Amino acid sequence: MVKAEGVRKSFGHVEVLKGIDLEVAAREVLCVIGPSGSGKSTFLRCINHLEKINSGRLWVDDHLVGYRERGGKLHELPDREVSAQRRDIGMVFQRFNLFPHMTALQNVIEAPTRVKRVGKQESRARGQELLERVGLGDRVHAYPNQLSGGQQQRVAIARALAMEPKLMLFDEPTSALDPELVGEVLDVMRGLAADGMTMVVVTHEMGFAREVGDTLVFMDDGAVVEAGDPKVVLTDPQHQRTQAFLSKVL
Repeated sequence: MVKAEGVRKSFGHVEVLKGIDLEVAAREVLCVIGPSGSGKSTFLRCINHLEKINSGRLWVDDHLVGYRERGGKLHELPDREVSAQRRDIGMVFQRFNLFPHMTALQNVIEAPTRVKRVGKQESRARGQELLERVGLGDRVHAYPNQLSGGQQQRVAIARALAMEPKLMLFDEPTSALDPELVGEVLDVMRGLAADGMTMVVVTHEMGFAREVGDTLVFMDDGAVVEAGDPKVVLTDPQHQRTQAFLSKVL
């Protein structure tokens, strides 16, 4: 579902990604861990072309992301085609980014009705179903300021699912939450994994990575340092840098 080959990304003179090679199979959950500034979130944003790569190749479902290749050279796609690609990639951010003037249900159905031109009645029925799926069936008419952080993040997940994506990206979805609200969001993500959703999750939740992840990647200084079975990487890391990081967070 996702394939990265030699992906590099710089901001000015600072190289943030230094040749990332990764593959994520369909229905797989890839968890990415590492210290702040290691390039985790930047890589995630490159997958749906929120950040443009400087070199390398990124594919989602066998399609180059953001570019067309001709004669061995990459040519950036028009915004309209990039937007069409993003419809198949759901993304959940650290901050919930809900529209404050819309109810939970209105937030969830906005994209399907405007972008996919789904009928209002069908969108509302699907939105209600998705909010029930994330445990908010009784909060459909609540506005964001009437919801807890955990509830807002669950609305954000439902909103991403409303576009029926092939792939879900999570950028530290629990880092902005109070500790007692983390579990309710992780429970929703566990359910998605059990249903076979392909997911790339940047996280600090080691228990979630161990339990739900199929593959765990440790990144540091813009590179993949170590990757493998989460249970193995977390209990018997082979690289000294991984050992040092995990000794501080476990």
